[in-house]
Amino acid sequence: MGPFIIALFSFGLRLFHLGLPKGLVFDEVYYVGGARELLRYGVEAKATGPEFVVHPPVGKWCIALGIKLFGDHEFGWRISVAIAGALTIYLVGRIAKRLFVSSTMSNLASLLMALDGLNLVHSRTALLDLFLTLFILLAVLAWLKGHHWRAGIWFGLACGTKWSGLYFLIAFALFTVYRDRTQIQPFFRLLARRFLQYFVAPLSTYMLTWTGWFLSPRGWDRQWADNRSSSFGFIPSSLRSFWHYQAEILNFHTTLTTHHPYQANPWSWLVMGRPTSFYYSTPSKCGGGKACSQEVLALGTPLLWWLGTLALAVVIGFWIRSLAHKNPDIVSGFILIGMAAGYLPWFLFQRRTVFTFYAIVFEPFVILALVFCAKKFLSVPPWPRQRKMIVALLVIVIALNFLFFLPIFNGSVISYDQWQYRMWLPSWV
Repeated sequence: MGPFIIALFSFGLRLFHLGLPKGLVFDEVYYVGGARELLRYGVEAKATGPEFVVHPPVGKWCIALGIKLFGDHEFGWRISVAIAGALTIYLVGRIAKRLFVSSTMSNLASLLMALDGLNLVHSRTALLDLFLTLFILLAVLAWLKGHHWRAGIWFGLACGTKWSGLYFLIAFALFTVYRDRTQIQPFFRLLARRFLQYFVAPLSTYMLTWTGWFLSPRGWDRQWADNRSSSFGFIPSSLRSFWHYQAEILNFHTTLTTHHPYQANPWSWLVMGRPTSFYYSTPSKCGGGKACSQEVLALGTPLLWWLGTLALAVVIGFWIRSLAHKNPDIVSGFILIGMAAGYLPWFLFQRRTVFTFYAIVFEPFVILALVFCAKKFLSVPPWPRQRKMIVALLVIVIALNFLFFLPIFNGSVISYDQWQYRMWLPSWV
């Protein structure tokens, strides 16, 4: 019940002035535009002809649902992502309950997630990354419950939102096979089942997310293979055209090196070294005739992320110690698998244009690392009451830190001096 109540209150915070800032913010220009096209044509295409798009359609269909239900305006663009943000808060609590078998730890996980600025900013901006995070959380919760078919489908929807969902699919598929080695069932029979659950099911789901492209002649390069001979001529031309399209998307993602003023190397993501400014303006009027600022900065609550970075180091230490004792710890292993899937692949793309806000996808595992450390700290026998007070005090400090930065999470108009007070690092400007 605790995670549900926390998520409900957080949803109210996400709805507050959801229509601000006015107009399209940051990459909303691409994804809201794509959602409009999906509603109009069933596929992303311009009135003048096909359009090459580099992300699968699931997240844009989610945005389109909000537009269909509430209208083509700021609230309609963002309501679906606000709902997704609240659901991620609830799901992190559910996952924590499974991992730590504790209602207190479950409530703590949801509360920390609710107090993160990066999650709040994503929950108020019509981008794809929070839908990706939602589907991954649904997948890993199903995985924890042993519902592998369901997990495979959710992973397929994650990949159908952004390709980076594939890293989680691969990581948890391998983790599953690794754990299967201790099962008493015939290994090869179990391996065949895992192939169906973590390859066929996700792939089929991913293909279904492109149904609009397959059915519409407006799809980009939909007829590419129709008049091209191939040694794979026995494969339907639509599938060969689809393969060509996916290859072009892969080429785009691996060669994107266009400079952006807010691009950030993955080394800086955990400590929020270079957060992404989604919106900035200088309104003409601000109390007392002072200079004004209005910004939406995709910044994780600093104290939460800095403590989370330390917590990850502790989790790594406990995991290594469990390996040394030849008794691998499933909880620390689960957290590190999620972190590795969401974070480490980006280090392979040192020349690619990447941003700190991509960290939203592994944020739940940073939160779980903090909860892991809290539980370990509270389980030490001496001074239990004092230890609880220390944890409570840290949560209060994180909450105050969140409230201090709230004006630049929700785009409130504040004086330029107040904005400057919140620019703790020169790289945040």
